[in-house]
Parts: sequence; C-alpha cells; structure tokens
Amino acid sequence: MHPRPFAESQPDKHAVVMAAGDHGMTYAELERRANKGAQALRALGLRNGDALAIASDNRLEFFEIYWAAQRAGVLLVLVSARLKADEIAYILNDGGATLLLVSSSLASTPNDLITVRNAVPKLGEIITVGEANGLRDWETICAAQPATPIADEQIGGRMVYSSGTTGRPKGLKFATATGTPVQPEPAALLFSRLYDFGAETVYLCPAPLYHSAPLGMTTCIQSLGGTSVVMAKFDPEEFLKAVERWKVTAVMVVPTMFIRLLALPEAVRSGYDLSSLKAVIHAAAPCPIPVKHAMIAWLGPIIEEFYSGSEGNGMTRISSREWLARPGSVGRPVVGEVHICDDDGNELPLGETGTIYFSGGRPVSYHNDPDKTASVYNPRHPTWSTMGDIGRVDAEGYLYLSDRKDFMIISGGVNVYPQEVENLLITHPDVADAAVFGVPNPDFGEEVKAVIQPRDWNKAGAAFASDLIAWCRAQLADVKCPRSIDFERELPRAETGKLYKKELKARYWPAA
Repeated sequence: MHPRPFAESQPDKHAVVMAAGDHGMTYAELERRANKGAQALRALGLRNGDALAIASDNRLEFFEIYWAAQRAGVLLVLVSARLKADEIAYILNDGGATLLLVSSSLASTPNDLITVRNAVPKLGEIITVGEANGLRDWETICAAQPATPIADEQIGGRMVYSSGTTGRPKGLKFATATGTPVQPEPAALLFSRLYDFGAETVYLCPAPLYHSAPLGMTTCIQSLGGTSVVMAKFDPEEFLKAVERWKVTAVMVVPTMFIRLLALPEAVRSGYDLSSLKAVIHAAAPCPIPVKHAMIAWLGPIIEEFYSGSEGNGMTRISSREWLARPGSVGRPVVGEVHICDDDGNELPLGETGTIYFSGGRPVSYHNDPDKTASVYNPRHPTWSTMGDIGRVDAEGYLYLSDRKDFMIISGGVNVYPQEVENLLITHPDVADAAVFGVPNPDFGEEVKAVIQPRDWNKAGAAFASDLIAWCRAQLADVKCPRSIDFERELPRAETGKLYKKELKARYWPAA
C-alpha cells in the first residue's frame, strides 16, 4: 500500500503519465525522485512535523513532492494555483508553512510572490517547480541530493483548505498516522474494496491536483501499483482521447464535466473507443437526474457515485443499477451511519427532511477554528457531525440530498430547496448552467432568484427570462419557481464543480 514495494516488483511500469504527452515516471523513477525530494526537504531545513505548501498546476513533479513529504514527516499544504497573493498568504500563515513551492506559471508574477513573502514571517524560501524565473528551482536542488532514503523517515500528512465561500477558508488536516511511511493507506483500501482498484487500474485524473479528491485518488492508485494518467486541464474531447489512448479503466469526474461531455456532437462522442472503462465515478456536487440518465445510457451501468466531503466524517455510495431504481439518491453509508435531525438536534422519523449527520466516521476538526469545529456537531448527540447538507432517508436506508442548509430559501414560511430548481433549469436546452438562491422580498422575507448561464449569450434578455419562468411553473409549484432571472456569461465554479453561490447571492443582499 505504498509505491516503494512496486519500485522493486515492477520498476519499469508507469506510476504516472501526463495524458497529452509521452512523459511520465516509472515506479523506479518515482522512488528515486521522491527520495531525492525528501533529502532536499531535509537540506532546506524541514523536519518531522513541519509544513510545506505547494501551489502548482498539474505536472509530474507534484507526485515526487507529495511522496517526498510523505516520507519526510512533512505536512503538505495544498494551495489553489488560482488564488490571489493575499489569499495564498493567509493559508501559509494559518497552516504554518515554512517553505512554498510554486509552479513556474505562478512564479511569473514576481510582484505577487513578493507580496506573499512579505506577508508570511515564518516563510523561509519560495522555490519554483519548473523554470527558475530568478528563484531557486526544485529540480536543481534535488539533483544535488542522494537517491537513498533519508535516515529518519516518518509518514507525513496533508492539509486542504475549503474554498472560502463563507469567509476565510478553513483548514482540514489529514495527518493521523505515525511511524514508517510504508504502511497501508486507509483511503486506498476503501476504494480498492468499493471499485476493485489495484495494480491493473489505469486511472484518469481530469481535475486539479491541488484539490483534495484528485490528489487523493491519484496517489491511492500509486499506492496500489496502478497507473495514474493526469490531464493538464479538463477538455471534453481531450478527455475522450485520453481514455482511448491510455485504455483508462477508471476516472472520477464532477457533474459539470458530464454536462460538457454530453454537449459534444454525437459524432465526436461516438468516435472514440471507451470500452476499457469499468468505473466512472462522480462526486463533489449534485448531478441533475436527466444528466445522469444520459450518461448511463451512453456508457452503460458503470456510473458510480459517492457522497462525502474533505471532513471524512462519513460516506455513502450508489451504483448505476441502484440509482436507476432510486433516481436522485446518493446511496447508503459505507463509512459511518446517517442520521436526519431537526434544527434542535433531534433525530427525525424515517422519510422526513432535515440536517444530515454522520456518526462513527472520522472526527471533524478545523485548523485554528474551534467555533467552526463546534458548529458541525449535533447539540443532542455530541459525536454526530454534519457537512451542512439537508436530506432524507428512505425505508431501505438510501440517502437523498435536498440542498445545503445555508442555501435553503424560506419564502412566506415555505421551505424551498434551490437544488431542485437548479436540477430542472439545467435540463432546458438553452441553459448551460444555473444558480438559484433567495433574495430579499418585503412581503415574504425571501423570494426565489435564478442566475442563468445561457448556451447562446444572444438569448440573454427579458423574453428568455419570461420563457424560463413560465417553463418552470409548468413543472414546479409556483412558490419554488424563480420570480426573476438574471444572466451571466459564466457562473463562478471551482474545478471540482462546486458553485460559488454565496459570491452570487451577496450581490443581491444589502451590505448590512
């Protein structure tokens, strides 16, 4: 359950390869470069328990750095390469990073790096990954190091930060193990059991590695002896090319990728051999029912879904066959036990809608934020924790999500769940993306607002808005339907598919 044994048993097999090129790393090369990386971290002054931050696009070096930290007892802090300088500085200060590795594309903005350097007192050095750009570069530092393991190997950890849509981002540590780095990886064991991952798996990663799940899944595959194929960035046709070229057996995507794949012309979609695929896993955001139906019709019953979060306090899973019998469900628990509770923390009867809590999973703790940590625990059952979602459980134990608790609209005393409206709007042939939320109403407290990304911007306007509102009212109760619609050329989404809805909603509420 670690790449090192595979460096001995299958040294010439690819541990990772970039999807669009011919460059990759074998297991022998990954072992050599990770050892050199661990030696470099020691030479740079990092010891067991120290924190190293990385802000990089998708590239091979990401993996040697990850596995170097994992054998040097270092906490690897993942930083989005899309963040601004002050956002990066906040994460480095909060996470306690003493070293920052940045890809050459990020290092090409020296003023931002100066801002970061001046704002983080504990930061010892900024090193580039790729071209030097006037700074010391990782490759040169590692080249001078021996390729043998460091004398004091210790398993490391990683820390991820929330997107910050509810204020400053919150840190979550993944650093519970101790001892030798060559030990079973719990997540790899879980996904091996759920999806039959192993040495024969060829896994395609189409998402940024600085997010928790993409890095976690690719490194899980490497700890099992499989091959990770990494896209520089997602493009729907390049995705299909990669599956055909590398004979990909498994992939994890987000629903927005499904939508972009389905938008390809039929001739393009049918022009690639996708027969190697055994598991197409989706997570991270709700998937509209018609979109999932279309994906199953296209690829067959290999679409798998799980519901979880970076907190790791619980997880549900559902197969295509289960989902076709229960459209909209996210499955039954495979980690922890699900409880549906009211606002006072009381568990609700079967079938009623309330806040989703998990018991029996990993405890939740947000770095340097005891108030946020306390807020996720149930007031009556102090070991039950929530990720802030609302849902219900049916008689067979299958969970159905309604929405985020923060996004529920209360209009005239009636609860409206925006996800239901968004799932309908996205099925309209002229809608590319949709966000629904509450805005002030003097009589009802809140009313339903939709912001639409049209497929054709020339359609944006009052006539299209009226047509969409009428279309919704023909299919949903009036109270659930938008009373007004605005248009944006592109909605703000993370690469993980997460919609930054609070960013949109804030434009419609008074500053007070």
